[in-house]
Order: sequence, then structure tokens, then C-alpha cells
Amino acid sequence: MFKRILIANRGEIALRIIRACREMGLETVAVYSTADEDALHVRFADHAVRIGPGPSTESYLNRSALISAAEVSGADALHPGYGFLAENADFVDMCWSHGIAFIGPSADMIRRMGDKAVAKQMMKAAGVPVIPGSDGEVADAATARKLAKEIGFPVILKASAGGGGRGMRIAQSEADVANAFNMASQEAESGFGNGALYLEKYIVDPRHVEIQILGDANGNIIHLNERDCSIQRRHQKLIEESPSPAVSVELREAMGRTAVEAARSVNYQTAGTIEFLLDAEEHFYFMEMNTRIQVEHPITEQITGIDLIMEQIRTAAGVVLKTGQNQVVPRGHAIECRINAEDPQHNFRPCPGKITSLNLPGGLGVRVDTHVYAGYEIPMFYDSLIAKLIVHAETREQAVKRLQRSLDEFIIEGIANTIPYHVQVVRDPAFVNGDYDTSFVEHFEYKEEE
Repeated sequence: MFKRILIANRGEIALRIIRACREMGLETVAVYSTADEDALHVRFADHAVRIGPGPSTESYLNRSALISAAEVSGADALHPGYGFLAENADFVDMCWSHGIAFIGPSADMIRRMGDKAVAKQMMKAAGVPVIPGSDGEVADAATARKLAKEIGFPVILKASAGGGGRGMRIAQSEADVANAFNMASQEAESGFGNGALYLEKYIVDPRHVEIQILGDANGNIIHLNERDCSIQRRHQKLIEESPSPAVSVELREAMGRTAVEAARSVNYQTAGTIEFLLDAEEHFYFMEMNTRIQVEHPITEQITGIDLIMEQIRTAAGVVLKTGQNQVVPRGHAIECRINAEDPQHNFRPCPGKITSLNLPGGLGVRVDTHVYAGYEIPMFYDSLIAKLIVHAETREQAVKRLQRSLDEFIIEGIANTIPYHVQVVRDPAFVNGDYDTSFVEHFEYKEEE
């Protein structure tokens, strides 16, 4: 087992990793930019190393600075969290070449699964259902137009190296293809340094359902059931729940079995997620594989009682999974709301600034993962996620009521935030009844506060 872990991240996920390490008796090293000097992850870690100025390109994305921090602090392992360098294969190679264990998949695995076109080809070869589309990348708009006519409109163009909703454009007709191709390629080049695209049939109004998996170095792989992530805005998840209201027992078994087969086909180790699109006829299609811990991992922890961060650390150290598939017995229902420092009354524009007052909800079955506090100054340089509200109850109906109550108790003053938006969403009849898909936000009418 490792002795000292450097956390190459910030915010709530850095705190989450620190907590897991503390309970495992492991020392932690926080890294921080000048903008994060007063952050809680700096205070609660055993050691802290400043790695650069505020912009992430000069701090949390500075690979050399992170390696130096690990060496100076004596860390023997590094946990990337999510975002930043969590899925950067070159950084994984750097860690191992300096004798620092990377808590996550191998560089080769990240490269193969990170290229969405290659991943799709591998899953298709393994017999996993995939959405009809290109075999690999499409060379240009003319090729995309020809293929789109063959499989039928609408189609979606996606960045091969992408994720998080960037580098994606929908073409409803032949006339849309050239513009969609150019815009998606430009955005992919800007966001990922790679403008390559692949093309798929666009599934209209599906559910976005993902399966959490765990694997170890001995080839043991299990799944921890599904999460429904269908409530999204511009492909960014807002609310997630487990189990999915749309997934039957039989479908759950089929999706879980397929996810395990998909992971086994590439000899996957550690925590990961197989993401599917689910249509109205209960056909599911492989979308992508995330080779890291997910933002929404707490709802899986709540229903299974399995600490996913601890499992990441253990499997990275070569420890065999102690839990078999027949021992995974989910209990109850869990829902997560992502609270962002964004103004829903002004097109969700980011709202950095000082939090003047804070009240966190509590009570049975309520968990808040956050790094903010009263007096905390939210920097302008990073993602706008400031808290995750997670509730757990025996039934979905009870969980929804608990979520409604908890959001009413959740107070953040000094900055605009998305709590008022969530308050309305979780009372919308479609959400209350579990009758929604990825088009929910498009049809939801947010009533601005007076």
C-alpha cells in the first residue's frame, strides 16, 4: 500500500480524496495555486505545495510542477481526481517514469478509450451494441455528408478526443453538415488540441444511463448498477440519480452484464464508467468510457455502501477486489444535484466572488460534498461547481421529497448560484414522476425570481 498520496486537483474532489486517505491511514499532499491559498484542501491535507499562479495552465495543468511537487514532498502515488489531467496519457507516463504510481488506468488504456472513435470500434468488435455511424474518424465534411445520407438524419458529429459536451454538433439535414462539421472541428481543436471528428446517428430524446464498474489487476470486474444522468444542459449534467426510473430489473441486468463484458474486453482495471444512450424501446448503445472517477460517484456510494475512492487506491496498489458481483446489493434511492456558481437568470453565466453567508442542509440521508465556506472567495479561473447535494432514502418518492426539503435549506449568499433553478426542477411533474429524458431542460421553463 502507498504511504503518501499527492492529490493533483482542487475543490470538493480534493477534499473527498483527503477524507478517504485519512480513513485508510495514508498521508496526503495538497497542491494549490496562488488563487487557492485559502482553500480547505490546503488546510486539511498533511502537506501542501504551491505549484503556480491562478490560471490552470500554469498550475493544475502544469505537469512538470506536479511531478516536482510529488518528488519534493516524498509522495509515492498521485490521485488525479476528475478533470484537469485525470485522462491525460502523457501525464500518466510521466508519473510512472519518475517512480510515482498513478491512481487510475494505464496510459495505454486512457489513450485507447480517450479516442472516442477507437473506443467505439473496440466495443463493436467485442459485441457491445454501438450507435450506427462512422468506422473511425471522418476525413472531411464531404465524407460526413455522404455517410449521413446513408444512415439517415439527424446525425451528430463528435470530437474523437472530446468529452464534457464540447466539440459536438447536430446536423438535421444534408444542408447542415458542412457547418456542423466545421464548428465541431474548430471547437475540438480549441478544446483538446485535436480537431478530428467521428459521426453517429443522433438518437432523439434518449436517456443517458451509465454503469459504474470496478476492476483489479487479477482480472476481477464488477458493476455497481446504473446512474441516470439525463437531466443535462448543453451536455453538462445537472442532476443524477440511481437507480434509473427508466430501467427495469431485466434491463439493469443486461446493461450491467454488457458493461462488465465491455470492460473485460479491454482488460480494464480500477474504477471506470461505461456510458450508454437508452432509447424509448429500451435499446441501449455504447457511447463512451470514462477512465476516471465521476463527479456523480457519491450516489453509487450511497446505494451500495462501497467507497469508490478507497477502491481506486486499493486496486492501484494491487489489492484484489473483496466484493464479488453477487455481494453488490444496492439499497434505496439516491439523487445528486450539482450546485454551480452560475446565474440561471442570465444564461448561467459564471459568478465568481465572495460567499458572504452559507447554510448547508442536514438530517438523515443528506450529504453535501463541498469546498466552500462563509467568507470563501470563489476564483475566476476554474470550473463553476461549488457543491454537490446528495440525498438517500428507501424509495424514490422519499428521496425526491428529501431533496426538495434539503434544497429549501441550502443557502448560499453573496454570489448567484443554481440552487433556485434546482428548487424548481425537482418540483416539476416530469421529474417527480421520473418521466424525463435528455431533452428535459429544453422544455423546462424556469421562472425567474422577482
